[in-house]
Amino acid sequence: MTREQIAQALATVLCYALMCGAIAWRYRQRQREAQRRVDALLPATPGAPAWWVTYASQTGQAEELALQTAQALHTAGVPVRLAPLSQVSLADLQLADRLLCIASTYGEGDPPDSAVPFARQVMASAAVNLSHLHVGLLALGDQTYAHYCGFGRALDGWLMARGAQPLFERIDVDKSDPQALQRWRQHLAHLAGTNDLPDWEAPALQVWRLQARAHLNPGSAGEPVCHLVLVPDAGDALPEWQAGDLVQIEAPSAPGEPRDYSIASVPQDGALHLLVRQSRRADGGLGVASGWLTQHADLGASIMLRVRAHSGFRIGDNAGRPLILIGNGTGLAGLRGHMRGRLAAAGSLTTDAARPESVAPMWLLFGERNARCDAHHRDEIDGWLQRGWLSRADWVFSRDQEERRYVQHALAESASGVLEWVEKGAAIYVCGSLEGMAGEVDQTLQSILGEQALQQLAADGRYRRDVY
Repeated sequence: MTREQIAQALATVLCYALMCGAIAWRYRQRQREAQRRVDALLPATPGAPAWWVTYASQTGQAEELALQTAQALHTAGVPVRLAPLSQVSLADLQLADRLLCIASTYGEGDPPDSAVPFARQVMASAAVNLSHLHVGLLALGDQTYAHYCGFGRALDGWLMARGAQPLFERIDVDKSDPQALQRWRQHLAHLAGTNDLPDWEAPALQVWRLQARAHLNPGSAGEPVCHLVLVPDAGDALPEWQAGDLVQIEAPSAPGEPRDYSIASVPQDGALHLLVRQSRRADGGLGVASGWLTQHADLGASIMLRVRAHSGFRIGDNAGRPLILIGNGTGLAGLRGHMRGRLAAAGSLTTDAARPESVAPMWLLFGERNARCDAHHRDEIDGWLQRGWLSRADWVFSRDQEERRYVQHALAESASGVLEWVEKGAAIYVCGSLEGMAGEVDQTLQSILGEQALQQLAADGRYRRDVY
């Protein structure tokens, strides 16, 4: 290696180290700022009773509503203690007087990942008496699921069965229903003794343009998957987002009902990329949003959207860790965002540079139907594999052999490798379908690592999921 090559390699290593440091610094700054906001809500007078405002959040919506709730009460002079449900103990509930909880549901009635320890430990307590506790509960859900608001309802039932007194009837929210959220605000105003609580709304949707659309899987046994490229309307600046974040898109025929999609790019790409699979309704018609995005919207069409932070799937303190990325189908979008994010952090997103030794490696396990049609972005992924950014890329195609084989099977076959990577500090990110893949992957990881170890990884932010 020449001196010039050595100098270039050292410069790349230094650049990556600085970028990782900057990412970690910004993350810690955001954590400190969030903590300052939380601390500001606490009673000014020691010993003054505070209302607990807690949340169980998967994609960040419940967390944001909880913060808005706490800030509104604080503005009205009510002392507040804000915390995720995972940080609330049985002793806290036994000492509290008032509890306001915003609880989302994951999949078919399950608690969000962060609330699993509370559900398994605190809610397993059968003999506790909570008759002193006054509770208001906002349950977030989606009526298209059989167990609508399942975890919120289960939490409400557990509290009521132990004698807790409702401050008002539980409010169930179907996909951010504004009328249900308005009822929540009205109850807060009544409890705080004021008619002047600040209103809060989701950020306004902005006009973007559909710049490009590519059909990724012609001939597939599954529905078409399209790669979309979106750019802000003329003159508008590209907003900031992080790998792992989501975008909410409103189809013209469904105002007020935006759909969430995982972002498959980073701001350094200069555009917002999505992977969208066409869905079909029971009558055979195309899905409202997916059909419009993948077929009906013309190139250049206006797309109303907003970027939404997904704190539970961001890189956070894992910027310098090895990554095990697991997913299937259009779940590749969220994983691609993280792979491109790692290259961008090292200043290598637009080059053919090899991975420096100082940059932590990645391992991709991805499942689809057939290798011939469904190996989305294979050329890009193979390039990262050849240059060492990916140490491994395990492609699993369920229908290329007589016996169906899925990503969880490849994971189980690589159990020793998973253990080795985790022991070396790896973080695990899972993105894709909730039905089938996510649950099976979780069970496989439990069998490899142990249930308690996997829960600890989740608590440490080293096991993160974006599944739907």
